[in-house]
Amino acid sequence: MAARLWRERYAFLLLLPGLAFFIWFRYVPMLGNVIAFEDYSPFKGILHSEWVGMRHFQRIFEDPEVIRVIWNTIWLSFLQIAFAFPIPIILSLMLNEVRNQRTKQVIQSIIYLPHFMSWVVAIGIVTMFLKSEGIINNLLHFLFGMEAIQFLQQPEWFMPLIVLEVIWKEAGWGTIIFLAALSGVNPTLYEAAIMDGASRWRQIWHITLPAIRGTIVILLILRLGSVLDSGFTQIFLMLNPFTMKVGNVLDTFVYFKGIQESDFSFGTAVGLFKGVVGLVLIVGANRLAKKLGEDGVF
Repeated sequence: MAARLWRERYAFLLLLPGLAFFIWFRYVPMLGNVIAFEDYSPFKGILHSEWVGMRHFQRIFEDPEVIRVIWNTIWLSFLQIAFAFPIPIILSLMLNEVRNQRTKQVIQSIIYLPHFMSWVVAIGIVTMFLKSEGIINNLLHFLFGMEAIQFLQQPEWFMPLIVLEVIWKEAGWGTIIFLAALSGVNPTLYEAAIMDGASRWRQIWHITLPAIRGTIVILLILRLGSVLDSGFTQIFLMLNPFTMKVGNVLDTFVYFKGIQESDFSFGTAVGLFKGVVGLVLIVGANRLAKKLGEDGVF
């Protein structure tokens, strides 16, 4: 083993920047999670703050605001899984049916483009379109004589807008994985299906979809693992006093509690709770996938 490591030392050296990044920015900060079990004071420091055990975790289930925030997070994640997750699959199936390579490349470039914008720019565009005097309201007034709709202030519009923004920004980029999986399908399978008289729908159902089923399962498992991770930047930029009740999720709650209100220990406890739930979900979903005959993640 030592001889092999020395022989391939230059290849292993290439791993060092990535390993250093994950160790310093992912694993070392985990040591700070100890303050979830303390009544942490910045003046006393981690070593001298009072140890309180599971007190802050008990507060999670006793605080009505936390229960509401958890419900908001779960409901938003469910909406994203139900509506945003299938869109890249549908797009990849549609792109796979495009035979003109030039047309296919143009479509791919268009739907990939929003992914490269930051959420700050994306939310700025959405705000420009949906504000009271924005393009959408002006168009509705011009075509139907409708009064301005307060899309950004009405709570019932918050979660649908979040899901639509995710679809618009990330759906095209998500097709890359599925198109890569489809590129490995043996063309003779389609030729045999055509010889048997199978229609395009039959070919998609019996050849294309089974070819990406394993990829779908793996990505779904990974998505379930982050079911309590709704994305801080997007939610934070969309929040306002009118939508706080329905839009405040665990990520933003941790920021408001831990940073703005300086309740560091409670904010850390909520974040740690979110991570543990995600770990349980991803392990459970992986085991279920294996029982159903799929490969799973690990």
